[in-house]
Amino acid sequence: MADQGEAIFRSINPTTEAVLAERRGMSVAEIGAALAAAQAAFSHNSQQPITWRAQRMLELAELLRRDADNLAGLVTSEMGKPLAESRAEVEKCAISCQYFAHQAEHFLADEPMPSDSPRSFVAYRPLGVVLAIMPWNFPLWQVIRFAAPALMAGNAGLLKHAPTTFGCALELERLVEEAGFPKGSLAALVMGTAPVAGLIADTRVRAVTLTGSDRAGSQVAQLAGRELKKSVLELGGSDFFMVLRDADLAQAAEVGVRARFQNAGQSCIAAKRFLVDEAVLDEYLELFMASARALRVGDPTDPAVRMGPLARADLRDHIHDQLASSRARGAEVLLGGAPEPGPGFFYPATILTGVTPEMAAFQEETFGPLAAFTAFRNEEDAILLANHPRYGLGGNIWTADPEHGVALAGRLDTGGVFVNGMTHSDARIPFGGVRRSGFGRELASFGIREFTNIQTVWRP
Repeated sequence: MADQGEAIFRSINPTTEAVLAERRGMSVAEIGAALAAAQAAFSHNSQQPITWRAQRMLELAELLRRDADNLAGLVTSEMGKPLAESRAEVEKCAISCQYFAHQAEHFLADEPMPSDSPRSFVAYRPLGVVLAIMPWNFPLWQVIRFAAPALMAGNAGLLKHAPTTFGCALELERLVEEAGFPKGSLAALVMGTAPVAGLIADTRVRAVTLTGSDRAGSQVAQLAGRELKKSVLELGGSDFFMVLRDADLAQAAEVGVRARFQNAGQSCIAAKRFLVDEAVLDEYLELFMASARALRVGDPTDPAVRMGPLARADLRDHIHDQLASSRARGAEVLLGGAPEPGPGFFYPATILTGVTPEMAAFQEETFGPLAAFTAFRNEEDAILLANHPRYGLGGNIWTADPEHGVALAGRLDTGGVFVNGMTHSDARIPFGGVRRSGFGRELASFGIREFTNIQTVWRP
């Protein structure tokens, strides 16, 4: 396992570019101690009744709400989203902890199975230590949506968070322990990527989950496959936002702006490609632009601000490169299109039209405030465009006939389709993708069972 003890990780405020905190990377010995603590926590948690785990999880929900202001401030300072969005993220975490506390016993109950024995059944047993590799864009929610079901199933988590949001990782580790779970139940690792291969190879790590790019997912899948270990990968997305000619255009524009520019567009399930019937494109664009122009960009601690900076300078540069590449191939910029001057990693709400499938804004995941517009001639054309990129995470269909939207959903190669609504994650419904967007599911009964041993029990 590579030693990161000499590395220094910095949390940088993307609004001011000031260094918030520095922390030395964990040494091999410290990583090993964290893994040993996680294994001990698993040994304890897996032997407790599920009602005990539920009480701890309900306490965690209360602690999240108790510390909501501090946690929201930390999220905003470490990655730049507006405080209102950060507070909503904290509350979503608390709600999800409550949900799994109340539902886990039902989800994990033994299931009778007919066989050549009248007493055969399936049991869902805890699996062990799960390594979680998590991103910076939802630094609390991404962790909780893995940790809440994993802990309720009796497992323990080893958390390798994004190096720029180690403050959020350490706070979650502290709160899980304060809720009454034993030390190591969620063990935060302040480290880079070099030790990951060694952790996946360690026999005490039984599974791995990653939320990140398809490139990172491919690397982790190879490592996990070599060790024959279960993995769940929630990867990139180039989600479509399909507007049919009979849609409520005003509503679709209002939701579309929120779906694209929430969290400064830094979301795998943000609406990225706006596919609009050519008969209503001009009208829809006018409504969309009016709403986008009204977005106030600035200091995310200002209650009036709707969009903060991007999380890092390289992210701002990359979204601008994707725009420039698409523009060179013939796309037209209607709004925005250049980094904001001054300190901070700001980029304005940007609208690009005339986008075609060979352009970066269509093919690639645009992780920033860039809305790419493409007209379609008919629904067959729309389906082909929606399914074109290598990703398959989610998408939206807007139509006056929801049942027609449901029928179209059956032809879309994505993990989720939202008809007349914004794509979002919800603890009550499964979340995940297909193709280069990954495999496996998080949340709901599907997510909690991913990291269990589905054990068949047969007796005469």
